[in-house]
Amino acid sequence: MCGIAGWIAYDQDLTTAGARAALEAMTRTMECRGPDASGIWQDTHAGFGHRRLAVIDIEGGRQPMLVEHDGRTRLALTYSGEVYNYRELRAELAGRGHTFRTSSDTEVVLHAYLEWGEAFTERLNGMFAFALWDPRTEELLLVRDRMGIKPLFYHPTPDGVLFGSEQKAVLAHPAVRASVGAEGLAEVLAFVKTPGHGVYDGLHEVRPGHTVRVRRDGTTVRRYWALEAREHPDDIPTTVARVRGLLDDIVERQLIADVPLCTLLSGGLDSSAVTALAAKGLAAAGRGPVRSFSVDFVGQTDHFVPDDLRGTPDGPYAHALAAHVGSDHRDIVLDTAALMDRGHRRAVLTARDLPTGFGDGDTSLYLLFKAIREQSTVALSGESADEVFGGYKWFHDPAAVHADTFPWVAAGVAHTFAGGDSALGSLLAKDVLDAVDLPGYVDARYREALDEVPRLPGETGLERRMREVCYLHLTRFVQILLDRKDRASMATGLEVRVPFCDHRLVEYVFNTPWSMKTFDGREKSLLRAAVRDVLPDVVADRVKSPYPATQDPRYGAALRAELRELAADRDAPVRPLLREDALRDALSEESGDHYRGAVELVLGLDAWLRTGGIDLRV
Repeated sequence: MCGIAGWIAYDQDLTTAGARAALEAMTRTMECRGPDASGIWQDTHAGFGHRRLAVIDIEGGRQPMLVEHDGRTRLALTYSGEVYNYRELRAELAGRGHTFRTSSDTEVVLHAYLEWGEAFTERLNGMFAFALWDPRTEELLLVRDRMGIKPLFYHPTPDGVLFGSEQKAVLAHPAVRASVGAEGLAEVLAFVKTPGHGVYDGLHEVRPGHTVRVRRDGTTVRRYWALEAREHPDDIPTTVARVRGLLDDIVERQLIADVPLCTLLSGGLDSSAVTALAAKGLAAAGRGPVRSFSVDFVGQTDHFVPDDLRGTPDGPYAHALAAHVGSDHRDIVLDTAALMDRGHRRAVLTARDLPTGFGDGDTSLYLLFKAIREQSTVALSGESADEVFGGYKWFHDPAAVHADTFPWVAAGVAHTFAGGDSALGSLLAKDVLDAVDLPGYVDARYREALDEVPRLPGETGLERRMREVCYLHLTRFVQILLDRKDRASMATGLEVRVPFCDHRLVEYVFNTPWSMKTFDGREKSLLRAAVRDVLPDVVADRVKSPYPATQDPRYGAALRAELRELAADRDAPVRPLLREDALRDALSEESGDHYRGAVELVLGLDAWLRTGGIDLRV
């Protein structure tokens, strides 16, 4: 896993010292994504930067990587990610006459493009974002994986384009300003990640499953993969067996690494399935035991209080699974001081490039990954199983399912979701609410998403609606969580793999009827049936519990204390966005947790405006 950056300029010479300085500045912003090595490559009209986290072929996989012939560059690549079927592709390419000087998947990608052209994207299985420059045609190709696991942004310029793994890489170029308008702020606040939206003016994100080709005469965007509606011919036993077969193959492929590997274990069905299958795969290869890590908070298990989202603490279930599979397990236990530490929160904001409103959820994830990185370089995660198999509570809430908006918005999960009646809406000044028009913005994005949904002829009723709901989660909601996971992990130099995002599994399960996804009357019926044999019953039967949040009352008090500092600072950059009367309400002890998420976001907005040099035009 790595960080990439680049600059294409058809009317300039990019071999100069000034161009190199700009490329180095862009690349330097992603040092945390690639702590092991860095590289800059310059050509007349193209420049690439790379920061490397070495995972496969430690010595041979350095980048940017070139294919040369007769002393001239045929193709240049700066690449982030993993291609899990690279060994099969390498063998096929070798049979077609290609020769390789490394054992890296990066070189396989280069030769795959030389052999098959842009159609090579359909042959890749993995998580990736990369750029290819062909000096012969002076064309750039930007490629992003099907599910959008790895980020990639680009900013058109008058004579070319700038690109990078993160917004900060593009913003580091001297020609780009960190400017955000009303629509960009709405995207930040709405909790609906719009495919392709870069938030900052002029910045775009390569959409999942898309390529962007840049030529001297213009730019072309092409979709190479999308979810399709297909008839599902299999019965339940066949479907369960197919899901299990896919998972066995996926996890086996994703265990390939030349560095220490582990799993993230919450004790829920998803992470437990991945950990159990990884333990099984490693044992078969003589590489066990599997390492596993969980996050917890001081005293949380002993004093846990069930709430609307979480009925049980993670600790006992994680320990039960770890004992069952014999994993080398460690709990990462955090306290309020660590969660409120301004250095940690600043690191999270720097990693995310934007205030997100996840609050302690982001900080604890960052600290978990930071601790894991001391022992492992690669981690397998259960992320995205809820989107694939229908695990969230609101999948099973008729009011949320049939609401004329995103189901998670209807369920009230996002504190940011809809203007004046929400905690955040009550904190924001009326002119700001009017300018960003969150309800209107959310509705427009919802209509766009619905228009994309593939459908089967004659599909009606609940099955038709649940196809829509699943599509919304697989193309919108999952993007929020994948971006969060990527930024927090790469901020610590940890590669996190997501087996449930393998496109073969996603395609297959997307087209299973909703009645089959819930055949045992519960959430994630297919997944539970597919992996029950490798799990203890207490874990297999556990009700879904999302990523944990601290319940320490001192955390809420610490938030209010920091908000009180902000309220006393008349020059705080976020103050013009806030209502004074609501600010006083949020500061009262009686407010409890009502304002917690909103306060976390307000504090994040203030830090973003203070440190990011943001020109906010609202």
